Amino acid sequence: MKIWGMALGGYPRSRFARHTLRDVERGVVSNIEWAKRYSMICSEIIGIQKAAGLPVVVDGMVDWHDMFRPFVRSWRNVSVDGLLRFFDNNFFYRIPVFTGEPDIIEPVWVRRLLDYHELMDPSTPKIVLPGPVTFAYLSQNKSGLSNEELAERIAYLLKREVEGAVATGAPLYVQIDEPLLADRKQGSRDMAELAVELIDKIVEGVEDRAIIALYFDVPKPEVYDTILNIKAKYLMVDLVDAPSRAKMLLEEGFGGHTPVLGLVDGRRIFEDELSDEIVNMIKSCCRDVEELVVTSSYWFDLIPFKYALKKTLTLSRIVRELSDKLGASPVFNWSIA
Repeated sequence: MKIWGMALGGYPRSRFARHTLRDVERGVVSNIEWAKRYSMICSEIIGIQKAAGLPVVVDGMVDWHDMFRPFVRSWRNVSVDGLLRFFDNNFFYRIPVFTGEPDIIEPVWVRRLLDYHELMDPSTPKIVLPGPVTFAYLSQNKSGLSNEELAERIAYLLKREVEGAVATGAPLYVQIDEPLLADRKQGSRDMAELAVELIDKIVEGVEDRAIIALYFDVPKPEVYDTILNIKAKYLMVDLVDAPSRAKMLLEEGFGGHTPVLGLVDGRRIFEDELSDEIVNMIKSCCRDVEELVVTSSYWFDLIPFKYALKKTLTLSRIVRELSDKLGASPVFNWSIA
């Protein structure tokens, strides 16, 4: 077995990043100055991931106000309304409002990859997309489409994002976040069936580097069983927030998918330890897998910047410790950022 690590998603804003974005919103910096400052911000975040030896890295996405907003800004017939709590976090997102069938004005990820993928070398860049079901059902739908039809249209636009990203020539991983499916109250088998159908279309051609991320809880058994039919190679499950439920769920295995385990707490600042309970759970449910990925239970953007950097290095430590306990081979991409 080989084990490697990656950050799950976006990073928080440092003081410099907060001041930079404030200046942009006030219109007191030029586009050239903005590009220069943002390059510095991304370089720091990419650099800490490379220093940790993570083979797959993200650009930090610190200019994203929430997981939906970049796409809202880049699509027609969608805007934002008031704030709503994002699951059970002390974090609020602006609700996307669809007033018609959405369409792309410009892609979100193409320019980002062109700007930063060489800086990420020798690590591989990862793009992160909101899942079509989570996107549709956490929005206000005034489009005249049903929620299912809206999710289908969102999936079509996300498929175009993937195609544009691939066309840049950058080697990449594609991650699709569907936290709604892990919600014990809202997630349903019907939603999971729709998500599987749509995500299979989004990742067509890149299935071997596609990651489905489920977090904040673990899905209900009937939802999980449905998700196992997805064609994406990697399946991320949160082991931090509900370890007892995760244990019962993962006894069913991963259905041939490569497990991506959320072992580093992305929502709290305390030091992460690899408990014997977690190790034994992994030994039991992952004994037959050839590859295992260690990640955080959520994006790092809910905690202060200095702790996000610390936990990036923690990912590296957990990879090493877990490899020792399982007799596996840790995979690092060591380089000078």
